[in-house]
Parts: sequence; structure tokens; C-alpha cells
Amino acid sequence: MKKPMGIFIIRCRVNSKCHIQTTQDLKGVMNGALVRLQGGFHPYKELQKEWNEYGGDNFTMEILEHLEYDKDESKTDYSEELDLLRMIWEEKLAKQGLVLYKKHI
Repeated sequence: MKKPMGIFIIRCRVNSKCHIQTTQDLKGVMNGALVRLQGGFHPYKELQKEWNEYGGDNFTMEILEHLEYDKDESKTDYSEELDLLRMIWEEKLAKQGLVLYKKHI
């Protein structure tokens, strides 16, 4: 059984900042991101800092879009499609006034 893939967002309710991530395993990576944030070791330091400052209740996490698998069953690498999906969503979110968290501060 194929895992759902696509893009998800972690959005701060206090300001207009967000983190987006594409993955071939939405459920697993979303759970991992939450565990890292709760544990204090998320790789996006600015996001982690504000998570610690504002508390997890001031953040939302949701799937923005699912990416469908190709009909060609032999295809396993979706990195190009996921990169394109990320670029599309970065543009959409920028138009909404949202700012992406930086990995390092």
C-alpha cells in the first residue's frame, strides 16, 4: 500500500510565519515534525524558537495538497514533482502574506 504524499504546512497563529514541507510519507513526516518540535530539536531553528516561545497551541498543522502517484507502477522517485509542488505553494503563500521560517537564525 502506497503512503499518501504531498505537502503540509505548520502555521503560527501569532504571526504570519509558516513552514512547509513536501514528502512521500505525509503521515510519518508530519508526526516526526511534531515530535521534533515537542522535543525541542526541529531543524528549523526559528520555527523551534517560536514554538517554544508561543507554545504548541498557537500552531496549526495541515495538509495543503496531496500528490497522486503516477499510473506507471515502476516510478518511485517523485522528487521533481514534489519540488515543483513546493515552489507553487511558496508562491501561493507569499501572495497571502505568509513568510516561510528560515532554517537557521
